[in-house]
Amino acid sequence: MSKGTVVLAYSGGLDTSCILVWLKEQGYDVITYLANIGQDEDFEAARKKAESLGAKKVFIEDLRTEFVEDFIWPAVQANAVYEDRYLLGTAVARPCIARRQVEIARREGAQFVSHGATGKGNDQIRFELTCYALYPEVKIIAPWRIPEFYNRFRGRTDLMEYAKEHGIPVPVTPQAPWSMDANLMHISYESGILENPKSRAPADLYLMTKNPEDSPNVQDVLEIEFKKGVPVKVTNMNDGISKNTALDVFSYLNEIGGKHGVGRIDIVENRFIGMKSRGIYETPGGTVLLKAHLDIETFTMDKEVRRIKQGLGIKFSELVYNGFWYSPECDFVRHCIAKSQENVEGKVQLSVFKGQVYILGRESPKSLYNEELVSMDVQGDYDPCDASGFIRINAVRLREHHRLQGLSSTKQ
Repeated sequence: MSKGTVVLAYSGGLDTSCILVWLKEQGYDVITYLANIGQDEDFEAARKKAESLGAKKVFIEDLRTEFVEDFIWPAVQANAVYEDRYLLGTAVARPCIARRQVEIARREGAQFVSHGATGKGNDQIRFELTCYALYPEVKIIAPWRIPEFYNRFRGRTDLMEYAKEHGIPVPVTPQAPWSMDANLMHISYESGILENPKSRAPADLYLMTKNPEDSPNVQDVLEIEFKKGVPVKVTNMNDGISKNTALDVFSYLNEIGGKHGVGRIDIVENRFIGMKSRGIYETPGGTVLLKAHLDIETFTMDKEVRRIKQGLGIKFSELVYNGFWYSPECDFVRHCIAKSQENVEGKVQLSVFKGQVYILGRESPKSLYNEELVSMDVQGDYDPCDASGFIRINAVRLREHHRLQGLSSTKQ
């Protein structure tokens, strides 16, 4: 008798194929679900594999457009960067994948969901917090946290042996000595030979970006148009190519950024679970957009609003990294950030060349830039004498601090 129905987040790879068969051994009916979020995958081969291994149903969902519009665009509006460097490519994808997983579980009457995330990483948290937020009654089966599973499968060799015993097709090409996660926004690389933080990444590791040394000797000049802090159009000024749907805009920026080797980082970061890990990321389109959005935002946003919004962006990045996309606090922060973006519109021209993004100029109907006011050649509606009082007022606090605490006599 079946223990119930489980919706398994399935990749078609060795781990989740073994998990599929193992769940069936435990007495569950298994529905597999594979999300297309822009990774290079043979989805039909994965479907056939899941069916051959006994999946009750197989769902392959094309989430690329909603991934861009519902998850990447809010990250762009926020200038989302975790610990000053990581553009959150994996972290923003997990709630997108898990949202559809629980939709399928509800629709199919499944009481369980399952995933192949390890017990040491962030992804288990991101998947499961989303599942519990959107389907509070759900039960989660996380095999890599179940002793009977992880004691049985201590490494890839054990998985390969299990696969051979159960007729699971095994990879014919040698596995890269690191693990990789790819989606439309980025590719991440970690584990294996990369766990030594001193060892350099091999040149053949990068799949999304060219080595800047080997990139074209001619720059690509792009014009990116924003409305409400979101890119609505990109035009290549070199050849006139233009894209104006969310998926096309982001894919094209990936293509141009990747061609010029933009968006590579090699970092040690702090996982939410309490350990440091080394990760290598390539985020070409996201890096181009971060530079462009920062520029148009500063051009159109009030200084004090931007200062508050900057803090919200940092908070948003931490919440997303830690898996709290569907928390009330993250919902609140997203609404505040969206409000700040109402006047963030205009066009930014930039050059993409040899691993770098160079801003060339910008224009906006909502600009707060007053050329006459700021000009050194025109006085405009500004009296320089006012600056004397402004400086004296701001100096009151400094004078008193140094007078009363005696710091004015200290050598600087």
